[in-house]
Amino acid sequence: MKMHDLNLPESVDAYFFDTPGDTAVALADAVAKHLSERLLIAPRASLVVSGGSTPLPFFEALREKPLDWARIDVLLADERWVSEDDNDSNTRLVRESLLQGPASEARYLSLKQPGDTPADGLAAAETALEELHLPLDVLILGMGNDGHTASLFPDAPELDQALDTDSAAIVAPMTPPSQPQKRITLTLRALSRAGFTALHLKGDDKLKTLQGACSDIENIREMPIRAFLKPGLQVYWSA
Repeated sequence: MKMHDLNLPESVDAYFFDTPGDTAVALADAVAKHLSERLLIAPRASLVVSGGSTPLPFFEALREKPLDWARIDVLLADERWVSEDDNDSNTRLVRESLLQGPASEARYLSLKQPGDTPADGLAAAETALEELHLPLDVLILGMGNDGHTASLFPDAPELDQALDTDSAAIVAPMTPPSQPQKRITLTLRALSRAGFTALHLKGDDKLKTLQGACSDIENIREMPIRAFLKPGLQVYWSA
């Protein structure tokens, strides 16, 4: 698929690169610029990232940026409900790949809290995020081939509540049958209206999914990524 085959909404910018490394450098530059500008006018800035293998080169590029990391709050858009020492823990991934070197000075706000289930740990997660200022400053999303982003899975029974922007909730437990682990996610209310939002993708399969999301764009429940296909979004993709 080619870039011109995508029917992206107006004012959505797309950047296509030859390699994941090139994408990572460009995205890290854009994120660092936005965080630096935000810190000129605010006491703190927020950076929300996604897990998985795709953002690893981005984390490695961003962590070396000469930012005032001690004034940056880092958190995940969502997390699997597993212990931090589990191989599937995105908190572990962020600590080992992003919060190193200069970036180790950042304050990490963990969605994973004590409790057997996300519902058990929900109140503690809400408490952990009490100092998080909304709207978010920088949000980096990924996307699954089913059109989910964060842990806004189409088959999750809690999806309607997580998509309800009239709700005051900023975190929600998610139990999608398609996934082996229970999840906790930032809600659409928390994720929407970030100062800078990027969708970080790799592979032709993700372009095909994005193309599908660009049709019937109002049907957010079918493909939750559609909630973010709006003016201001920046798409960063590589093969």
